[in-house]
Amino acid sequence: MPDQNDVIPIYLFLGFLEAGKTKFIQETLEDKRFNKGEKTLLLICEEGVEEYDISRMPKKNIVTHVIDDKSEFTMENLTKLLKESGAERIVCEYNGMWLMDDFYKAMPDDTTIAQTMFFVDATTFNNYNANMRSLVVDKLNVAEMVIFNRFEEKFDPNEYHKVVRGVSRSAEIVYEYTDGRVAYDDIEDPLPFDVEADEIKIEDKDFALWYRDIMDDPFKYDGKTMIFKALTAKNDKFPANTFAVGRHIMTCCVEDIQYCWLAAQADDGNEPANKSWVNVTGKISVQKHKLYRGKGPLLLVRSIETAEAPEQPVATFY
Repeated sequence: MPDQNDVIPIYLFLGFLEAGKTKFIQETLEDKRFNKGEKTLLLICEEGVEEYDISRMPKKNIVTHVIDDKSEFTMENLTKLLKESGAERIVCEYNGMWLMDDFYKAMPDDTTIAQTMFFVDATTFNNYNANMRSLVVDKLNVAEMVIFNRFEEKFDPNEYHKVVRGVSRSAEIVYEYTDGRVAYDDIEDPLPFDVEADEIKIEDKDFALWYRDIMDDPFKYDGKTMIFKALTAKNDKFPANTFAVGRHIMTCCVEDIQYCWLAAQADDGNEPANKSWVNVTGKISVQKHKLYRGKGPLLLVRSIETAEAPEQPVATFY
C-alpha cells in the first residue's frame, strides 16, 4: 500500500454531454485557490462544444489527455499516464454514458477520490431521468454534490429534490438559475417514521427508505427496537442462530433489483425457514460481525412469526 502522503487525489466531474462540466472545470483551474501550481493530469472523456483554454489559467502545469474510447479507460493506461505526466493530482471530466463501476475498476492503486460532483442541465434532466434512468441513478449514487444549472424560475425545486433524494440522502443539491443566482437546497426531507422513538414500526412502503438510512447511519438506531416485515435468507456459511432479514429493493429499474438485508440473531434457536416472509421484532445492536466484515446493525430478535408476502414484494423509494 502507498504511503498516505503519496496518494494522488482525483477530482471527478460527472454529467451528460453539454451539462456544464467543461465550463466549471475551466473556471476551477483558473482559480488561484485551486490551481497553485500542482502538476495536474486533466483527463477528458468526452469533448463537447466548449474547449479548455490553458492560457487563461494562473499556472500552466497541466497535462491534458483525451480518452474518447471506453476500451482505453483502463488501470494500465491510467497508471502509464500518471507516470509519464508526473501528476500530483487528476481532474477527470468523465463520460456520462460510461458506468461508475468502470471508473472505479480503472483507478490506479495509488489514487483516491477527493471529490465527486454531478452536473445536470435542468432543462433536459427530466428526459434523461425518464429515458436513461439507470445512468442517472448510477451518477447520483456516488455524487457528493449535484448541481442543476440552467435552472429557470418556472421549475419546481421539489421535483428535482425528490429525484435526488430517491437515490441519495447525503448529496448536497445546488440550483444555478439562468439569471446568475445560486441557491442551495434546504428542503426538509423527514423520514416517514419517528427515529426518536424507542420502538419503531416500519411500514412495508417505507422499507427501502429505512434500509438506506440504517446502513448510512446505523448508530442512529443503536438500541432501538424495530418492527418490520422481511424475507429471510440463510446459507451454510452463516453462524449458528444467525440469518438474514431483508427485502428485494429496486432503485431505478428491474435490472438493478437486489436483496438488501440485515444480520439477525435468535439466541432461542427459533430460526425461520429460509426464503420465508416473517414479521420480526428485535433490538438493533451495532457491533462487529462476521457477516459485515466489520461493524454493522445486528438485529437481536425478540419475536418472529410467519407472515403473508406484502402487496408489493419488491421495495422501492417511491
